[in-house]
Amino acid sequence: MYISKLVLNPRDRQVQSEIARPYQMHRTVMSAFPEALDEDERVLFRLESERRTGGFNLLVQSQGLPDWTWLTDTEQTGYLLPVDALNPWVKSFDPDLLSGQLLVFRILANPTVKKNGKRRGLCREEDQRAWMIRKADRGGFRVHSLRLRERGWIQGALFRKANRHNLCLFAVQFDGLLEVMDTSKFKLCLERGIGSGKGLGCGLLSIAQAGS
Repeated sequence: MYISKLVLNPRDRQVQSEIARPYQMHRTVMSAFPEALDEDERVLFRLESERRTGGFNLLVQSQGLPDWTWLTDTEQTGYLLPVDALNPWVKSFDPDLLSGQLLVFRILANPTVKKNGKRRGLCREEDQRAWMIRKADRGGFRVHSLRLRERGWIQGALFRKANRHNLCLFAVQFDGLLEVMDTSKFKLCLERGIGSGKGLGCGLLSIAQAGS
């Protein structure tokens, strides 16, 4: 897998438009990949605000190597913020997972429950915590500690087979400490993401060594 980080220019009109319309950001992200991806190949992304600079970091996880060179086109020169570091930067991501390993994690997710054939957002914290614990059990890990921060409603639209589907998702940021229980399940969970709303910036599970 690969992780990309793009430092966005908050004054750019396209960036401002995509923050308000996250599916447009999804389309921008997908411009770095071939149109025809394998059915099981997922491209996940998450937008994070940078308090110190007032800017935004766009994190992208992919199974294939992205091509961001098109962002250097003259029409796109304002999209990225000029910084001292390489922007965007890309690194390979192949974590050496071990059973019992402790990792800190972050995920922006859309916790839902399915009732009468429809997905409904979970707005109570106790329900959100229970949802995360269920997802952890299925994803091959155990949650040791958990902090929640509601990020509010995300509105957007998905287009499937020329049909528009309007969406309104309730997003929650989960931060905490996890223990890897089943390395195969956990790796698959990393690749595919967690929950719904992936086209609107939800589902990317980020991990780091505990104590790093």
